[in-house]
Amino acid sequence: MPDGILPDALLERIRARAAGYDRDNSFFHEDLGELAAAGYLKIFVPESDGGAGLGLAGAAVLQRRLAAAAPATALAVNMHLVWTGVARILAARGDDSLQYVLDEASRGEIFAFGISEPGNDSMLFDSGTVAEPLEGGGYRFTGRKIFTSLSPAWTRLGIFGKDGSAREGDGELVFGFIGRDAPGHETLSDWNTLGMRASQSNTTLLQGAVAPPERIFRKLPVGPNQDPLIFAIFACFETLLAAVYTGIGERALTLAVEAAKGRTSAKNGGRSLSQLPDIRWKIAEAAMAMDGIQAQLSSVANDVDALVDHGAQWFPKFVGLKVRATENARTMVDTAIRVSGGSAYFNGSELERLYRDVLAGIFHPSNDESAHATVANAWLGPLES
Repeated sequence: MPDGILPDALLERIRARAAGYDRDNSFFHEDLGELAAAGYLKIFVPESDGGAGLGLAGAAVLQRRLAAAAPATALAVNMHLVWTGVARILAARGDDSLQYVLDEASRGEIFAFGISEPGNDSMLFDSGTVAEPLEGGGYRFTGRKIFTSLSPAWTRLGIFGKDGSAREGDGELVFGFIGRDAPGHETLSDWNTLGMRASQSNTTLLQGAVAPPERIFRKLPVGPNQDPLIFAIFACFETLLAAVYTGIGERALTLAVEAAKGRTSAKNGGRSLSQLPDIRWKIAEAAMAMDGIQAQLSSVANDVDALVDHGAQWFPKFVGLKVRATENARTMVDTAIRVSGGSAYFNGSELERLYRDVLAGIFHPSNDESAHATVANAWLGPLES
C-alpha cells in the first residue's frame, strides 16, 4: 500500500526539498503537486470514486512515512486529511452529512482547517468568531483564525463560529465551509516561525465570509457534547498528529543509529560509538520508546476503523496518544542530537531542523494541561464545585 501511493523515489524528492523550504520560509508547492498527482490527497476517498479507500490506520502509516521525509509537508497535509478523514469516519457510522467533502476531494479540491482562534482554549466547544444567520439558511462569519495550514493552496476552508442569539440566548456553534473564490476572507503573510515553516500556517481573517446553506453541516450547543462530528474531528486530528510526530521520532532514531555507527571515539582507541555502552544504552532506550508509541498509534487507529466502542474512554485515548507521541518525538530528537554531537548544532543540518520542527508539537491541541484534565475526569470524575 505505501509503495504505491508514497513510493520511495517520491519520498526522496520530498526529503531533498525540505531544507530549502525551511530556509526560504516558503510553501511546499512542488511537494503538494506531486502528492496530489500520486493520489495522496484522496487516500480517504472510496476506491469507487478514484481514491485509495483507506481508513485511519492506513492513513497514519502513510503520514509517518511522509513526516520522516518532510515534517512540515506532512503536518500541513494533515489538515486536508482531517476533513476527508472526518467525512470517512462519519460515513462509516451512517452519517453522510459530509459526503460532499469526499466527492469534492475526488475532484481535486483541497480542504483546510480554520478552527483555531487566539485565546480560545475551549477549542471546539466555544468560539470567538461571530456566525450571523442569513435569510435562507446561510451564515456570515466574522473573526480571526490562526494556524491555518495550507493557507496558500486551500480551495475549501472548514470554519466555525457562534450565533449568540440562538437557543434562547445560550448560543449555538455553527460549522460550515467557505470557498476560496468567495469574498470576505483574507490570508495574512505572518508565518515566520521557529519550525514547521513550509506549512505556511498563516492567519486567516474572516470579514463577513458567507457559507451558503448547503455548506452548513452542523449546529451544536456551546460546551462539550457527544455529537459524532466532535468524535470524528478528535479521532482524525489527534491520531494523524500523532502519526506525524511518530514519523519525526522514527527519522530521528534512524539518524541516531547512523551517527553511532559513523562516529568514532579517540579516547576509546578509535572505536565506533556504536560499541560504547553508554551510546548503546541511549539507542536501546530510544528504540523501546518507539516500539511503545507505534503500538499505541496502531491500536487507536485500528479501533476507530473497526467501530470499537470505548465510550467515555475515547477522548482520553485520543489526547493521551497525541501527548505521548509529541513528547516521545521530542525525546527521540534530543537523543539523536546527543549521539550525533556538535555537528547537529549547525544551521542547516537535518537534526537542527527536526529540533525546531518537533517543538511545534507542544502547541497543537490538546495541550498537556487540557489532556491531563480530560484523562483525570474520565478516571476520577469531574472536580467538585
